[in-house]
Amino acid sequence: MSKKTILLVDDEWKMRNLLKIHLAKQYVVIEASNGVEALAKFTANIHLVILDIMMAEMDGWEVCERIRKESNVPIIMITARGDIADKSQGFGIGADDYLVKPFDVEELLLRVNALIRRSTTGRLKNEVAIGNQLIYQDLTVNMESRSVKANGSNMTLTPKEYDLLLYLLSNPNKVFTRDQLLDQIWGIHEVLDYRTVDTHIKNIRDKCKKMKLSFNPIKTVWGVGYQFEWVKDSI
Repeated sequence: MSKKTILLVDDEWKMRNLLKIHLAKQYVVIEASNGVEALAKFTANIHLVILDIMMAEMDGWEVCERIRKESNVPIIMITARGDIADKSQGFGIGADDYLVKPFDVEELLLRVNALIRRSTTGRLKNEVAIGNQLIYQDLTVNMESRSVKANGSNMTLTPKEYDLLLYLLSNPNKVFTRDQLLDQIWGIHEVLDYRTVDTHIKNIRDKCKKMKLSFNPIKTVWGVGYQFEWVKDSI
């Protein structure tokens, strides 16, 4: 089986070299030192993009948006900034995952493997990605307008409820602990407890129920945390 190809975009040579050493054991790695070079090297044969945000000439935000106009390739954004607003922006424009420097290379590899496996094992039943919209059964999430529809009607969510729902949707069947969700959605620098996650999950479920959504969008995995459970093709 031929190796999958990763486009690694970072203006720091040391970071690219470190990641390439580990990634090259499993993947073909194409390097780019800035956003302009990344777009020039991006092709349909790229299976995943690792994209730094803070770069000269063209930042990672713009690169991500341009790639999303032509491809649903998995994108992992990396940055030295851990601001929750940055994470929300990244997920909002179509990023699949987000890592804050410094991070454990092994964790990056786990996320890379999971995203590539998901993108190459076929689509999931009743799930369609159209432009900036993610559609699953009668639930539609528009990542550009940050809006959600259930049964064709607008559903009002707070910014954090939207971020939480989108994050779980973007990582189907993956179980997240409350600690992980607090980190990803609220940021570890904020002093919050587990009830924050539970309350937001409850609010999302209540709103979906009022909109007569045909399924429960978030499943509780007792003793562990929460997941968005997708129904796989029976083929």
